[in-house]
Amino acid sequence: MRRKPARKRPRDYAVTFTAVSRNLKVGPLPVSTTADQTCPDDCPLKASGCYAKHSRLGMLWHALSATTAGRTFAYGRARVQSYTWRQFCSLIAALPAGTYWRHNQAGDLPGEGNRIDRRALRALVRANRGRNGWTYTHKPLTIAGNLAAIADAVRNGFVINLSADTLAEADTLAATGLPTVVVLPSTVAGNVPVFTPAGRRVVVCPATYRDDTTCATCRLCAVASRPTLIGFPAHGAAHAAASAIAEGNR
Repeated sequence: MRRKPARKRPRDYAVTFTAVSRNLKVGPLPVSTTADQTCPDDCPLKASGCYAKHSRLGMLWHALSATTAGRTFAYGRARVQSYTWRQFCSLIAALPAGTYWRHNQAGDLPGEGNRIDRRALRALVRANRGRNGWTYTHKPLTIAGNLAAIADAVRNGFVINLSADTLAEADTLAATGLPTVVVLPSTVAGNVPVFTPAGRRVVVCPATYRDDTTCATCRLCAVASRPTLIGFPAHGAAHAAASAIAEGNR
């Protein structure tokens, strides 16, 4: 009798979870960070321009990405716990009903490279039921199954914002009907109206230019049905590279 080949064990994704963020722009929200293996190769910021590769967040992300899921790792003088995807989903399911939380200070949706791990994403969507989680993705919609997986997540209450790198690309992504955000040149001021080539209005993230606003108080990214796009002026140590991409110069 011929034996069936053993099923390949799905890849796990190391995740950190902070119950109360100390990031001044995020505010006191639960936040997560996922290993960089989840970042798509198609993301133009991956090589240069990604804000998350620098400063203290960059140090945390680098150490997490070199760690086996479920183990602790060194971060400065401390040791930080990483979680397996299943453990992480359990933490989300344990949050009080109605909690707003931000997935991925750094990292992308589960799935190595360009493709979304639909099974892992569905597990997170289930864990988020009754809660208000949101995140952002650069996973390309040209990969079979990615668009459907994102749309299903949004329809079931987990808000995934499509990330565009130029205003022209923002029009393309917004045409799907899914919530969309876009990188803006670093010179864009918060109080200046911004529009895409097709005339869609872009609201500059208030937390980027107002000291009295954080993700915790704004929550606009957590609204899937909003009528506007959200723009993030290029920032961080790699802002020049990100700004050049946003201007269409790279």
